[in-house]
Amino acid sequence: MDTGLLILRVVVGLLIAGHGVQKVSHRLGGNGLAGGTEEFRHDGFGGGTLTALAAGAGQIGSGLFLALGALTPLAAMAAMGVMTVALTVKLPHGLWVQDDGYEYPLVLVVVSGALALTGPGRWSADHAAGLTSWPLWLTVAAVLLGPASGLLTRLVLHRAPVPEEAAAGARPVG
Repeated sequence: MDTGLLILRVVVGLLIAGHGVQKVSHRLGGNGLAGGTEEFRHDGFGGGTLTALAAGAGQIGSGLFLALGALTPLAAMAAMGVMTVALTVKLPHGLWVQDDGYEYPLVLVVVSGALALTGPGRWSADHAAGLTSWPLWLTVAAVLLGPASGLLTRLVLHRAPVPEEAAAGARPVG
């Protein structure tokens, strides 16, 4: 069981962290911070560079903490939050990833939640630090608050996208 949790944590955690690296740099096929900022703008989010930095940092941090099995419920909560935002962006495209759907972010949200509930296993930073059992209320709260924070982020930062034609022909008022 511990070997399976280790493999799951490392693979999922590094994939989530890799998404964050892509948002803020040219590494791993990313388009740099300017590209990450443009991606959020294109998806209808306000906040500009700060939004891209926060999302990238959230993905990098939560992914690395998950991979290490460090503060696992909190890392899972953060990962679930950022991946819930990604899920909401993909939602209009349907479920399947080949149609640019939300299948992949959904898998990352579910796996992160499962890791919060099961714990990281014996080969983890939590275990090495003596955090072998998180209180049930904390793990349940993390599993609920992670997606809730992603939905709240969507609600606060998302604006209806302006059609490109209307934006090109718009004139300032006044």
